[in-house]
Amino acid sequence: MYDTIRIERDARGVATLWLDRAEKHNALSARMIAELHAAADALGADDGVRVVVLAAEGRTFCAGGDLGWMREQFEADPETRATEAGKLAYMLQALNTLPKPLIGRVHGNAFGGGLGMISVCDVAVGAENVQMALTETRLGLIPATIGPYVVARMGEARARRVFMSGRRFDAAEAVRMDLLARAVPGDALDDAIEDEVAPYLACAPGAVAQAKALVRRLGPRIDEGVIEDTIAALSACWAGDEAQAGIAAFFDKREPPWRGGD
Repeated sequence: MYDTIRIERDARGVATLWLDRAEKHNALSARMIAELHAAADALGADDGVRVVVLAAEGRTFCAGGDLGWMREQFEADPETRATEAGKLAYMLQALNTLPKPLIGRVHGNAFGGGLGMISVCDVAVGAENVQMALTETRLGLIPATIGPYVVARMGEARARRVFMSGRRFDAAEAVRMDLLARAVPGDALDDAIEDEVAPYLACAPGAVAQAKALVRRLGPRIDEGVIEDTIAALSACWAGDEAQAGIAAFFDKREPPWRGGD
């Protein structure tokens, strides 16, 4: 049914949603974005699912947006760019509003859109060797469609430390910035995820869904207006000279013009 993700279910009603594009470091391609949205809708509507774990195959949790997919937007017309940005934005919203607890199992690296995927989880636990970064500005882009979720998770003050700089940070700092609830040794990650899953199995699923919807209403506003604003911002950025230069430099394996030469 899916090419870039897979879903496993156990007898307790725990579904694990696996990012399954390991050869591409689970970068978010157009196909993966569509499949994640479809999976979120299906899992949300499945009364047999009590908890969803978001996990990833391979060495990397998620390397962010697929650069090939981004490059295609440079040749696209404005309407197509907005449509593609909208697919990413509304996939994130589908996961963010999933009426089931969403628990992130984070290992390896998480860059760009990977932080967006973490931020739509209700709780995320990471391995101690995790490295993270919002790398968009290094490529002449901005963390637009993921922005509302990242800022909601971290708070504006903490987000300002990493939102624009593109610098890497480790799991310990991710915990301090509330991206991760805690960091554990890699061989303890599955047990830590089970510690997060188990309490929900003693709760009424309808009450859990209503409580999650309530906490979202009480939290920062992420409505259609906010989402459409991020879509417009990303579409405009894709059309800009810096993004074209940054992505081209990446594929040509050279420094972008703002880095200068040695």
